[in-house]
This record gives sequence, C-alpha cells and structure tokens, in this order.
Amino acid sequence: MRVLGIDPGLTRCGLGVVDVAADRRASLVHVGVVRTPAELPLAERLLALAVGIRAVLDEHAPDAVAVERVFAQHNLRTVMGTAQASGIALAAAAERGLPVGLHTPTEVKAAITGYGAAEKAQVGAMVARVLRLDEPPRPADAADALALAVCHAWKGAGAAPTARDAAETPAQRAWREAERAARRAS
Repeated sequence: MRVLGIDPGLTRCGLGVVDVAADRRASLVHVGVVRTPAELPLAERLLALAVGIRAVLDEHAPDAVAVERVFAQHNLRTVMGTAQASGIALAAAAERGLPVGLHTPTEVKAAITGYGAAEKAQVGAMVARVLRLDEPPRPADAADALALAVCHAWKGAGAAPTARDAAETPAQRAWREAERAARRAS
C-alpha cells in the first residue's frame, strides 16, 4: 500500500509518501515540505499548498492519504492556519477519490513509538528506524508526515472503500488501478 501522509501547516506542510508491504515493512518513496512565506496573502499561501500537494499526489499516485487531525491549540491563529491547510489536503485527496484517514498526534505517536506522549525527537528517530534511514528526516514536519503515512498503513485504514469505488463497475476499477500502476512504473 502506498500512503501519502500530510502534516498540515500554513507555514510548513510536511508531505511523506511510503510504501508499506503486507508484512508491515515500510520504505520511503518521497519526503518534503511545502513552505509558504508569512508575508504572502492567505489565498496565495493556500494555493501554494494546493499546488504542492497535488504535485505529490500526481507524481507518486498513493492509494490513500493520511492527514493529522486538527486539534484545539491555545494559539487561535495557529489552529486556523492548520485547519485551512488540512482542508486543502482533504479536498486534493477527494478530487482523486482517495480514501482519507484522520489521525490524532497521540494516535500517530503511539503507533510509531509505542508511547502516545512521545517527544518530536523520539518520533523522528523511530521514523528513521522504521524506514531504515541514516538519520531522521528534517524538519520535524517531514518526519511527522512520514509517521502519519506509516501509522495509517499499519492500521489498515486505507482499505476502506470510497464513494467512487462503490459506484464503479469492476472494469472501471481495474482500469483506474492499471492507470495508477502505469504512473508508478514511469
């Protein structure tokens, strides 16, 4: 299963794509961060996030998308930006009919480290270990995105059918899956 994990943020939006085999072995496909300058108008920042997310979706053709669930923070500006970035991610996945899983930070930390209150450094170290990397991905938003993707695949949440799947005939579904495989091969 190929999963795109998205750690939404208005200034830094982490994007990580992993392939996870049936035996739970995970491998890195792509990791990056879309950055937007604070001085840009909000609409332009959101557009830049949308363009960056769509580019990763198009290039890596994931089977599912995992997004960090927005939670209440003390800083209203931060939570609003995170919520807006999350909405962009959800819309981009929906455009492609991809199943989406929303995961809390505690849920992701528990899945990756075994401890729901793990520190960022612990999450990064375990992501590096799970993906057999020499060092944790930087910045932390990138490591968090990969952790989301791995968590999602390990929970098997990507298997839920989408509304499009229910409306497709078996032939349409096979055609769509063949197109996805062809994109991966090229």
